[in-house]
Order: sequence, then structure tokens, then C-alpha cells
Amino acid sequence: MTPEEEAGSFSCELVGWEEAADLSRTLAYKIRNSGYCPDIVIAIGRGGYVPARVVCDYMLHEKLTSIKIEHWGIAAEKKEKVTVVFPLSNDISDLKVLIIDDVTDTGETLKAAVDYISSLGPVEIRTGVLHHKDCSVYEPDFYAKYVEKWRWIVYPWALYEETFGFSKKVLSGEYATPGEIRKKLHDIYGFDADTGMLRDALVDLAASGKATRSGVCFKSAG
Repeated sequence: MTPEEEAGSFSCELVGWEEAADLSRTLAYKIRNSGYCPDIVIAIGRGGYVPARVVCDYMLHEKLTSIKIEHWGIAAEKKEKVTVVFPLSNDISDLKVLIIDDVTDTGETLKAAVDYISSLGPVEIRTGVLHHKDCSVYEPDFYAKYVEKWRWIVYPWALYEETFGFSKKVLSGEYATPGEIRKKLHDIYGFDADTGMLRDALVDLAASGKATRSGVCFKSAG
């Protein structure tokens, strides 16, 4: 289920660095055990950068590059279309490719990556993600964890911007303290924000014109 189908209220799952590393290791060994030996690993930016590097580490693989695809923004904000922003700079013709991302949500990002990479003439493409959601229209070849009940997954490499984005979502026209905002994040999204990080995010929201500040309190700029 997607955020749109959840009518504005949905759950988040916060993944810590240790869990993310464990998932990346699990993914790497599933790929290794399958016997697939890629010539090059391609990370989908931005979410796939860290998992791809860790997967390469456990596979003892040195050839890693990336492409940048835009589909999801901050705090589960979906963009109108999937776009390859930064294309591949390498020649991958006749190579065996492994594409790595963090999650298949709708699956559209991974599908767009495969379609794009296929046009460059590789001999074979396999895909891998940390989390594969059952609502995804595209099934990767490898995944570390299968997600049955939809929730928005917050990875440690995107924690601050997600704190920023979800804080903006819960701000209203009434001033609220960081403590009150933190409670809203928990009650609406199950998002247990770090107190210091939340305070910094609120300050950044005010500085960017997305919130209004009065002393230690904040409200929506709208």
C-alpha cells in the first residue's frame, strides 16, 4: 500500500546503521551464493549508494559506479515521473551488471533503471535491494528482506532529511514546542525522532521559509 492509499496517515520504520549493514551483508551473500559474478555494480542514487558499497565490500568487488534516478522526494513525497537525472558514464557493453538500490516501493525506480541500463548493451542484468515490498510492480532478483505490510522505511543515510520532511508534514497553524511536534510525529507516523536532530530540523524549516518560529515554538509557514 502506498502513502496515497493510506489517506495521509501511515507508519514509518526507522532502520539503524547496524541493521542496514546486516541487511547489506545478507544481500551480498545471497548474490554470492547464487553464483552470479557481475563485472560491474551500479548503485541507484541516492538510496543505493551505501548499500551498494557494503555489498561490494562483502563480495570483494572493486568496480562500482552509479546513476541518479529521481522518483521519491523527502518524507514519502512521490514525484510525477521517474527520471534518470545523472546517466551512466561507463561503457558497459557486453558486461554482466548488478544494480543495487535500498528498496522497491512501487518498483518503478528499479524498473526504470533496468530499462535504461538495458539500452546500453550489457550481456546480463541482475538487481538487488535491501527491502522488497509486496506492493512493488517489479521484483528484484535478490532482496535481503521481504516487506508484507506497507510502511515508509527511513534509512540512516537519510534520517535528517526525513526528520525535516515529516516535521513539515505535522506542523499546523498553531505554534507547538519541539516536544509536542515529536509526539505528533510518533502518533501519526510512528516516527520516533531524535530530540536534537528534530530541533535542528525545525530550525532549518524556519530558515528555509517552510515554518515560522517564535522562541522555541514552531508552526507551519502556510
